[in-house]
Amino acid sequence: MSFTFASFYRFLLLENLTDLQTKFLNWCNEEKIKGTILIATEGINANIVGEKEGLITVIENIKKELNCEDLEIKYAEVELMPFERMKVKIKAEIITFGIEEANPNKQVGTYIKPKDWNNLIAQPDVKLVDTRNEYEYNIGTFKGAKNPHIDSFKEFNDYIEKNLNPEKDKKVALFCTGGIRCEKVTSLMLSKGFKEVYHLQGGILKYLEEIPPEESLWEGECFVFDERVAVKHGLETGSYELCPDTGNPIVRSN
Repeated sequence: MSFTFASFYRFLLLENLTDLQTKFLNWCNEEKIKGTILIATEGINANIVGEKEGLITVIENIKKELNCEDLEIKYAEVELMPFERMKVKIKAEIITFGIEEANPNKQVGTYIKPKDWNNLIAQPDVKLVDTRNEYEYNIGTFKGAKNPHIDSFKEFNDYIEKNLNPEKDKKVALFCTGGIRCEKVTSLMLSKGFKEVYHLQGGILKYLEEIPPEESLWEGECFVFDERVAVKHGLETGSYELCPDTGNPIVRSN
């Protein structure tokens, strides 16, 4: 039996989090869905897995409850269930950054669709920055992208302070796995005075899904936070596995 993996997030103002927690958990348990849903006053971030029909039912319920019918969802087929149980957690943030000025419900950068991304990052006056951690960058990144050399997303503000200047870096393009980190980063950078801040809509995963390899500027594979470990173009499972001793991604042994 195979399962369907769904990943989605949305920044929107939420109230009555305890009620939402109960509803989401009940819906998922009814359909035997497993995974994690994070909710906060700033929005929702979910990674859930189950049989496709039940998964769609849960997602449709969530869409109606939150009044977001246009929710962008990334789907993938997986052979094994990557989660042991279902958890719905109330958090301070749906992606931990810890900076009040990073508020995507107030402002975010300019979204760039995957089909337009190559043209943007090919411009000589655009600085391309990977917002992800060191091990993610080392597995794969866009050609010419700056490595922030961070071990945690919370460190990215320090990178901005030390390496980017709104007076010199007039155009900055950012990207991450699915798009959520860039929402926070572009919001923060706009609050710091940067004028032209762009981010890849749908993240690397959407780019790898839509852009054929012969047109791609992506080099390597993309780390993902599920049993696939890394994916290639077309979102095919890549060549990495997690080391049982360190938990770090390593090239899969034959």
